Amino acid sequence: MASAVEQATAFKNDGNKAFAAHDWPKAIELYTKAIELNDKEPTYYTNRAQAHIKSEAFGYAIADATKAIELNPKLIKAYFRRAVSYAAILKPKDAVKDFKKCVELDPANKDAKLKLAECQKIVRQLNFYAAIEVGDEPSAAEGLDIDSIVVEPDYDGVELKDQMTQEFIDDMIERFKNGKKIHKKYVYQIVIAVKNIVYEEATMVEMKIPDDVKLTVCGDTHGQYFDLMELFRLNGRPSEKHWYLFNGDFVDRGSWSSEIALLLYAYKWLRPHGMYLNRGNHETDDMNKVYGFQGECKAKYNERVFKLFSESFSALPLATLIGSKYLVLHGGLFSDDSVTLDDIRKVDRHAQRQPGQSGLMMEMLWTDPQKAPGRSPNKRGVGIQFGPDVTKKFCEKNGLDAIIRSHEVRMDGYEEEHDGKCITVFSAPKYCDQTENRGAYINIGPDYKLSFNQFDAVPHPPIKPMAYANNSLMSMM
Repeated sequence: MASAVEQATAFKNDGNKAFAAHDWPKAIELYTKAIELNDKEPTYYTNRAQAHIKSEAFGYAIADATKAIELNPKLIKAYFRRAVSYAAILKPKDAVKDFKKCVELDPANKDAKLKLAECQKIVRQLNFYAAIEVGDEPSAAEGLDIDSIVVEPDYDGVELKDQMTQEFIDDMIERFKNGKKIHKKYVYQIVIAVKNIVYEEATMVEMKIPDDVKLTVCGDTHGQYFDLMELFRLNGRPSEKHWYLFNGDFVDRGSWSSEIALLLYAYKWLRPHGMYLNRGNHETDDMNKVYGFQGECKAKYNERVFKLFSESFSALPLATLIGSKYLVLHGGLFSDDSVTLDDIRKVDRHAQRQPGQSGLMMEMLWTDPQKAPGRSPNKRGVGIQFGPDVTKKFCEKNGLDAIIRSHEVRMDGYEEEHDGKCITVFSAPKYCDQTENRGAYINIGPDYKLSFNQFDAVPHPPIKPMAYANNSLMSMM
């Protein structure tokens, strides 16, 4: 019979195979089995840390890398992976310390030197922004005379006047498919119009599904435009009788984020009461500056377009209540059992704008479910995790059937947890071209029954995810 050490090695090898197949949950499970049999081998922790990085469980990755460093203080890979994780959760000062250690241990390590320089640059930028920060910046729309902007005669797209039209949307969809942009005048019109619409909506939009309407709830799309087109092909495009709710994270990572944001906004302008948009943790300035959306706006349009989007993101509702049965929000539940739907209604998102490091807005955008009862620190390194007992109490107190959330990859595109009271839906299949997950969406009719639908990724033009990201740090994830 094989010894515990030999069995651990076998589990590690199987974990490597699962990792190579981009099945991160399976890899984590196998590395965990290896650690349970032999908890003194640091490479098991660094391997699991890398699988956690791929799963965006950066808090867990930091813990694993730290354990590996305790076992072997000279293990460069452990410092490197911990630094990457710190960078991912926007803690560049901590990342700088670990990248410095990598360079100290291996002065010839070009990758560590490059990433150290990039992190140091980010720290300088953050210090600069903090030094010049002013309270109430004027709107990016101030001084923008849209009427005076001329659309050149050779522009070959449909004209947009004072109101959105289906004809314009149909033309825009085809332009985006063919790698074309829309005129910046029309971008300004769309983003400003939608900012004004969503600003007037409640922090928690409350809606009912009419007798002749179907509602589709979608999770993260993350700039995967061609996969969104596949979802629409299979399920039907938004229309008067087919409403959609997109539950945050429209942008970042995927390299067609501006296309998705503009398309969803155009539908919102056309049918304000048939297209619902919740804010996600990636509809925030700090994430957009690192994960690609700011860079994409600047590359395809200009900095002003990003600033207008930023203002519109901070005006988005944080949740949607469907028929008093389902609370749809991007992240999840709260660190305090006393929170009610009334507390969500009272959140002044216009005063706060960005979610910050604590409070209801941050938790609505960032938290995740866990299998164990109670609460624990989040695997991401931001916010908390909440157990089935927390979900049950919240649903009972607020008269809900379930919460519907997104925010996390699910290999099947969706998952029902916490006795069916916590449902995750994720609509970016083959996420970042790296994870072999399916996408999913949920159809809900006037009877309020849930119908889960899965779909697969489709080919896209040869532009990689994160093509517009601030730095190559993110290429490690």
